[in-house]
Amino acid sequence: MMVHALGWRALLYKETLRFWKVGFQTVGAPVLTALLYLMVFGHVLEGRVTVYGSVSYTAFLVPGLVMMSVLQNAFANSSSSIIQSKIMGNLVFILLTPLSHWGWFLAYVGSSVIRGLVVGLGVFAVTAFFAVPGFVAPVWIAVFAFLGAAILGTLGLIAGLWAEKFDQMAVFQNFLIMPMTFLSGVFYSIHSLPAFWQTVSHLNPFFYMIDGFRYGFFGISDISPWVSLSIVGGAWMAVSAVAIHLLRIGYKIRG
Repeated sequence: MMVHALGWRALLYKETLRFWKVGFQTVGAPVLTALLYLMVFGHVLEGRVTVYGSVSYTAFLVPGLVMMSVLQNAFANSSSSIIQSKIMGNLVFILLTPLSHWGWFLAYVGSSVIRGLVVGLGVFAVTAFFAVPGFVAPVWIAVFAFLGAAILGTLGLIAGLWAEKFDQMAVFQNFLIMPMTFLSGVFYSIHSLPAFWQTVSHLNPFFYMIDGFRYGFFGISDISPWVSLSIVGGAWMAVSAVAIHLLRIGYKIRG
């Protein structure tokens, strides 16, 4: 039992150190990207788009950019680590350890959560110079930030196990994660959309992560945060079950 406990912690430390040692690329670059989004969209749409009554568009945009950065970087962390280890052939060194599938899951998803939250804090620190949203319900902010990072870290783990080369990973990233993130209400309230597209938005699980996270800042959201919490929590349980099963059977990592 002690070996397993120390094992997943060691792997968690290794995975955290992996992205931290190149922090300029893994943390600094996403923060700069989010800042550019804020400067462009905030400059163009500030004063032209009204959201939640008295909330300025730039203030509305900040939580969306923070959460978008959390989601994208949590996914990138676990997916890139697994696929790089598979291609370079060093995954065998982890397979030789007595680490259980639970240990793998905790380490890879845990490091993804850490990276996602670090990037999110960096984005908030920079964008807060332009507009500081309120903190009406900080517990909701923390809960949705953690769940969002955990879900995308788990999805990244699944994608990394499934992919056998970087091209396949790019397909997963560009045709699933990126569109669902951008169409989740980061840059707009779904109430501004026609009825058909509002319905489509409600089918996107990323929407509930963004909407629940934004509620923590303003106390206002497009739907009840409790509904978002139940959907996001259920989604994490579902993808976690898939990831743990794939790790248990050694999907595409054991001959």
